[in-house]
Amino acid sequence: MNLQDGRDVYFPFVGKVSDEQYIEFCQSNPDLRIERTAEGDLIIMSPTGGKTGAQNFYLTTNFGRWVETDGTGKGFVSSTEFRLPNGANRMPDVSWVRFERWNALSDDERKQFPPLCPDFVIELRSPSDRLNELRNKMAEYLANGAQLGWLIDPFEKKIYVYRLNAAVETMDDPSEISGEPLLPGFTLDVQALWKAGD
Repeated sequence: MNLQDGRDVYFPFVGKVSDEQYIEFCQSNPDLRIERTAEGDLIIMSPTGGKTGAQNFYLTTNFGRWVETDGTGKGFVSSTEFRLPNGANRMPDVSWVRFERWNALSDDERKQFPPLCPDFVIELRSPSDRLNELRNKMAEYLANGAQLGWLIDPFEKKIYVYRLNAAVETMDDPSEISGEPLLPGFTLDVQALWKAGD
């Protein structure tokens, strides 16, 4: 397999991908951002552009400050991959796991793709993302144990809030968004997030 930039991709199998094959594939292609669906299909994700990268940095640094202050869980960057209970491997743009769940994992499980779904996830839409696919991914997070999720669409200036056992809430260009009650005291300045991509 060959990427558009000319790099070769080591792809030693055909059809659905087992856990062992997936780990081997990721290790053989460390420069790629790869996800795997629950059905075993691979998704090679596009690199992040400058505007999206700047907004993702804003999200990560702002949420990171809250994580350090709150002290009840561990935050993760967009390159962290989780193995969800349904067998999918996903990389949220921002994620957070309560310490009691993280501490229940073995050292080996923490070193590999942690076998759990984060409690909180953010997906930031980039120019190459289809909104419907991101919506499906958010629903998958909730079905696998997430308590709260934000799908942020900077192009339409909308935020879709996903909560367990609740209808999806659509916020049109809000000034801010709160993580209460799961993330007490965490509020995201949405207008500053839009400006971070300018």
